[in-house]
Amino acid sequence: MKRLVALVDGHVQGVGFRWWVRGEATELGLAGSAENLADGRVRVILEGSDDAVGEMLARLEEQPSAYRRPGHVDTVSHQWEEPRGDSGFQVLT
Repeated sequence: MKRLVALVDGHVQGVGFRWWVRGEATELGLAGSAENLADGRVRVILEGSDDAVGEMLARLEEQPSAYRRPGHVDTVSHQWEEPRGDSGFQVLT
């Protein structure tokens, strides 16, 4: 199990990006959340199998996106944390 916290910068607010993340993460069996930050970035927290978390990170970073990702991602910075046993996926404001 892995836990990833990613900060996604670009045109990612007001375009359905968090809901796209939720759909992709759910498809991959991941738990976590996607949340708009005051500085215009989106914080994405993902928890699940090593392979699924790695695949979702690749989908966030891919340029151009083959996954019909809304908006435009400029950069994705991320850090690994200890898993917390999260379940479900939330879209936060």
